[in-house]
Amino acid sequence: MCAVSWCSQSEKMEKPSVKGECLCGTVRFEIQGEVGNLYQCHCSLCRKVTGAAANAATFVDAERFSWRGGEGAIRSFVKDSGYRADFCQHCSSLVPNPLRDTDLVWIPAGLLEDSKNLKVVAHLHTASRADWDSCTESAQTAQCFDSMPDLKALHQLLYEKG
Repeated sequence: MCAVSWCSQSEKMEKPSVKGECLCGTVRFEIQGEVGNLYQCHCSLCRKVTGAAANAATFVDAERFSWRGGEGAIRSFVKDSGYRADFCQHCSSLVPNPLRDTDLVWIPAGLLEDSKNLKVVAHLHTASRADWDSCTESAQTAQCFDSMPDLKALHQLLYEKG
């Protein structure tokens, strides 16, 4: 955003954006406007693809998402069930991918360069979390769902102010 007096009005009104990239920096992207809060998914697929107790992510409208580089380095793994994981061929970081049958793009939270104002507002698939996955501080202030909630309701929750 331009703050000096000689900038054009369109430059002054430019919406903020958030950038992100994979571990090696090859795959880069940008999101125009605000990024919704985060959810953590505790299902077995997300645990296996991350190697962690849960996967932290959000999603954005596809029209606000753009690639800044590295699209050719993206590889995909798709299970028969439709579960999809896109990753960088160089560093194996999970990277954004389209949510099937929607106009949304899934964004792994760890790739965002600026996430200081984001918080976890939902925990998904808590009924199938690992035995060693204990409740976290955020689980006390976030909504917990035993399975996948309605996508529209989750989208609203991620973008609630509060």
